[in-house]
Amino acid sequence: MNAAVVVVGAGIGGLSVAHELAVRRKIADVVVVDERPPLTLTSDKSTECYRNWWPGPEAVAAPMMALVDRSVDLLEELAGETDNAFALNRNGYAYLTARSDGARAFAEQAKATADLGGGALRVHGEGGGEPFPEPVYDRLPARDGPGGADLVTDPARILKRFPFLAPDVTAMLIPRRCGWLSAQQLGMILLERFREAGGRLVRGQVAGVEREGERVTGVRLNGGLDSIAASTVVLAAGPLLPPLLADLGVELPLVNELHGKVTFDDYLGVVPRHLPLMIWNDPVRLEWSDDERRELAADPDLSWLLEELPAGVHFRPEGGEGSSRLLLLWAFSTHAIKPATVPEIPPRFDDVYPQVVLRGVARMAPAMKAYLERGRKPFVDGGYYLKTPENRPLIGPLPVEGAYVLGALSGFGIMVSQGAAELLAAHLTGDTLPSHAPSFSPERFSDPAFLARLPELSGSAGEL
Repeated sequence: MNAAVVVVGAGIGGLSVAHELAVRRKIADVVVVDERPPLTLTSDKSTECYRNWWPGPEAVAAPMMALVDRSVDLLEELAGETDNAFALNRNGYAYLTARSDGARAFAEQAKATADLGGGALRVHGEGGGEPFPEPVYDRLPARDGPGGADLVTDPARILKRFPFLAPDVTAMLIPRRCGWLSAQQLGMILLERFREAGGRLVRGQVAGVEREGERVTGVRLNGGLDSIAASTVVLAAGPLLPPLLADLGVELPLVNELHGKVTFDDYLGVVPRHLPLMIWNDPVRLEWSDDERRELAADPDLSWLLEELPAGVHFRPEGGEGSSRLLLLWAFSTHAIKPATVPEIPPRFDDVYPQVVLRGVARMAPAMKAYLERGRKPFVDGGYYLKTPENRPLIGPLPVEGAYVLGALSGFGIMVSQGAAELLAAHLTGDTLPSHAPSFSPERFSDPAFLARLPELSGSAGEL
């Protein structure tokens, strides 16, 4: 089989770049190859959220903001072209804190984000300011929502709007160009349009990348077809990227990190359906009974659950008006970090995982404690986030001519997918590159100046 371009991987990254090349750039004979059905390795395991809010070192935040803003522009355009068939909303994110200095920290983050083009901050204090604007919780075009961010510093106003929250909450920050979508529907739209433009999806396991000297000549497959000949190969294999890079002799500092999510039935109606993504921005020390404490303390594998756990437990409603489902998420354990080799698929999660996440959510929404005794068995799912040390994607050409990479999308693959695909296509076609392009190029790991600064950059920058 021959192709002009082979895209390895049918996740959201691979489908997005295939769509960009075949539909928007009109490149003929683009082939996507994957051993699994589309979107089933990692893309369907995400929170399906997006945001143009990126706390962290400016060296990381500025290019990420630029990439995400462009990507959301493209998502909004696609929503308009498809009558919003993938249910893009702008419901917002709600960051919450019980710390006395929480409002000040939020204001500092908002100023930094505003300086990067994230929009103005509106402050709503005690007895002052207008009520913060409510999102439109339906499928109207997302661009109709407010921009910037709203900071509420009056606990009474916060609890009036969200009475299920912990009574010691002190401040709430709601960035507005944030929300979620149906990743599965988005992927299917991209795939359908790709096929209508003449693109092909091939089922097969890629064993490696073929090359002659310093130029790629295609990919070789296990079983069935022997190979697909092509002068251009885009590696977009998600957590399975490292072996393909190794096959090309390319070494990059990558780790696979296991993340889970809990699909939970809020059959008691503890929280309302119309909510932003709710995020507890403080570290959490879980509540345990005396008997549970003794049991955990005696188990060296679980005694760490008695310690303070990281900030970032979050949840959102899942499904339409008739649904009672919630998605609960919390990257509370660094024990899940795996070497950048082929990860275990499907991943396994400890039996204690959903209960820990539920207890973390209960710190934010105390009424959720009712489910510690009365809850129905939740569904636990998850996947691997492939990450660079400073948590920025890899987008651009590799040292072997004709080889490109779109990977290390970490936990923000859905939100950056369209901007990343556009940037990769600009590299591939020789178009003018945006100013943020070098921040994502694999070449940065060959730059001594960048490597010298790398220890200063946080590996979790911008991640919940």
